[in-house]
Amino acid sequence: MKSIFKVENLEIIYEVLDKAQYGTLAICRDDKPYSLPLNFVRIDDNLYFHGSKKGRKIDILKANLFASFSVVESYSVISSYFSSKENLACPATHFFKSVIIDGKIEFVENYEEKVQAVAALMQKLQKEGKYKPLEDEVYEKMIDSTTIYKLNIVKTGAKFKFGQHLSQERFDMILEHLQKRGDKRDIETIKLMEELRN
Repeated sequence: MKSIFKVENLEIIYEVLDKAQYGTLAICRDDKPYSLPLNFVRIDDNLYFHGSKKGRKIDILKANLFASFSVVESYSVISSYFSSKENLACPATHFFKSVIIDGKIEFVENYEEKVQAVAALMQKLQKEGKYKPLEDEVYEKMIDSTTIYKLNIVKTGAKFKFGQHLSQERFDMILEHLQKRGDKRDIETIKLMEELRN
């Protein structure tokens, strides 16, 4: 990864994670990779997931606890003619924020920690509330029958690609095209392009 795209500030990385509704968990057993999209929540330096007590994912995790998790926040698609006057396809790209986390899975057995994880996930995905607190005894059977596991973060990497590496001419061309197209995501992209350029 080009160093100009690299982000190391954990506050900024955690902001992307906390905003994302789901990510992709990559796991492997016997040299056979498996990846799956999952809802998640971050609590301190751990990512929490939930699911069934049986299935392919659980079988793989019981054999190999090492995992990688990725999240992508998509911004504007940059058409090739946005930055090329030669009618080439090569300059076509996409601006984005991405985070990749490597770590080791740990199954959560403590009931209070399981409740904390599910409560945090609900707060993240249903901010308006309108449900009984997860500490209520009505949930006890459901929480007991759900597998909660966490990814203990060992290594974090992030890449924010917003044209930081481009010549001023190409950068300005993209800004002009995004302003003309002018949808909501383009306006957000322009703001980030200008912030990250400085």
